[in-house]
Amino acid sequence: MNMQEEVEGLAILIRDLRKHKNMTLGDLAQKIDRSVGFLSQVERGLSRPTVADLTAISETLGVPTTYFYNLNKPRALRWVTRPGERRTLYYAGGITDMLASPTISGGFSMLESHLAPGATSGEGHLNDSSEQGGFVLEGELTLWLENDEEPVTLGPNDSFQLPPHAQFRYANLTDKATRVLWVFN
Repeated sequence: MNMQEEVEGLAILIRDLRKHKNMTLGDLAQKIDRSVGFLSQVERGLSRPTVADLTAISETLGVPTTYFYNLNKPRALRWVTRPGERRTLYYAGGITDMLASPTISGGFSMLESHLAPGATSGEGHLNDSSEQGGFVLEGELTLWLENDEEPVTLGPNDSFQLPPHAQFRYANLTDKATRVLWVFN
């Protein structure tokens, strides 16, 4: 799949889940503190949500964020994924996530996240119900955790672990690309 097909696939998943939950565009927009127009564009594949937006959408609709990686790609082995077989989400803000796990039905899921120079998860803090951690493969990742005044910057081979519902946001504040392996349960 190309990027536009991936964006359209995400749009369909969001719209179908919202409708399945009997929620209007207005209801969802109000609960995630975004405009109806923005959400309508996301559901039509015309705009990409930020990581913070998709996290808020998933929490509001009662599914883990990994739900949106559920489009199947053909794989030779069910327990192995190769780069061309991975479900990919392209976010606004310069972040691309690829589902590295062969399945999202296990005890944990892995994502490889690419952050372009200056990329950000969004202005708001994420509030994901999953416990999660990360390992910086290359570049630098800056994390702001809940009410901490000072951000923490992690470099290659640094790792972190956050409890469920930790309020945080993240960014690549450098002029070089960053790659992070995320693990969610």
